[in-house]
Amino acid sequence: MLVFTNMKYDEVDNQGRRRYRMGARADAAAETGRRIVGAVIELHMERYFDQVSLEDIAERAGVTVQTVLRRFGSKDRLIEAASEEVRGRVLKQRNEAPVGDVAGAVENLVDHYEEQGESVLRLLAQEDRVPAFRRATDVGRALHREWVERTFAPFLEGREAEARSRLLAELVAVCDVYVWKVLRKDMGLSRGQTELALGEMIVALKGDK
Repeated sequence: MLVFTNMKYDEVDNQGRRRYRMGARADAAAETGRRIVGAVIELHMERYFDQVSLEDIAERAGVTVQTVLRRFGSKDRLIEAASEEVRGRVLKQRNEAPVGDVAGAVENLVDHYEEQGESVLRLLAQEDRVPAFRRATDVGRALHREWVERTFAPFLEGREAEARSRLLAELVAVCDVYVWKVLRKDMGLSRGQTELALGEMIVALKGDK
């Protein structure tokens, strides 16, 4: 009986150790994936698509090219994984915008563009040449429209369909990254002046409604 009991305990212990090792390997694999995706995001914030090689990604992530390919299979899949990661971050930040509060919404929007604007512009500049970028920008446009529609919902309520559709389009345009670029980069406005200008345009569009 004692021998049987010891064997039983040994078996349980072995299973526990096996599960621990499997869990540790899974955690290590997940961390490797995160490092690779993080490297892709960093590099594409710094360079254009044709200036980023698999070797660059592997070196930045601290792994081999074989590991990158084994994990993701192709450069396009890497772009898709990086896009998903960035999209999740952006949604979390942009969804914090207060509904119906112009100043709060503009501050939230400019927070995003100050951090990600240059990267977004670089992505848009390449969307006609890189199919994976086009898919990312198409999703980004849809999410931007949804953000505008949610954030400025009180300004859209009660309007006839045509007027509502036009105002929504106008708000989407005013809140676009290119308007931020014109104000902040081309015209050299400070962040504060950029927020003020965007707020004034949104209020003007809103009218007395």
